[in-house]
Amino acid sequence: MKRNVVGVILLTVFVILAGCGKSNTKIPVSGNSTDMIKAPLINTEGTEMGEVTITEDNKGVTIRVVAEGLTPGTHGFHIHEKGECTPPTFESAGGHFNPTNKEHGFENPKGFHLGDLPNIQVEKDGTIDATVTTAEVTLQKGKENSILDEDGSTIMIHENADDYKTDPAGNAGDRIACAVIE
Repeated sequence: MKRNVVGVILLTVFVILAGCGKSNTKIPVSGNSTDMIKAPLINTEGTEMGEVTITEDNKGVTIRVVAEGLTPGTHGFHIHEKGECTPPTFESAGGHFNPTNKEHGFENPKGFHLGDLPNIQVEKDGTIDATVTTAEVTLQKGKENSILDEDGSTIMIHENADDYKTDPAGNAGDRIACAVIE
């Protein structure tokens, strides 16, 4: 009898401790759980060079890009309005995601595009593992600022740094890498 009581006590303690573990559930700004979105990042030749992952939590939408084969240095990084990456120019992605009809750039007194993101830095060996979070957009479908709208969106890397003020694209130069977000 004592052995059964000890067993029940140990089982109860185990169940209680198991319930106290840290949860990996992400709670987005919308208050709803979202899955991680993964998309291949392609270059102007259409070759996969990395991956973009996107999640949403109470701080906003987090975009992580891991890639290789890029030119070292600082590059413009934006969300574009259409979910299409047709090489070599990626013009099929349209302009920056801009449902509020603002001008480009964080330093622009008239506001900025919701798809404007901070520049990213590619290492000397051409690799990047960068994470950017923005509270300006959501993954919640049906919202004006959702990048998961009817035609999707893209994550774009440009050849040069964004100057954060020149409309419409911050003098960031050609589009050199693209990932479709749907």
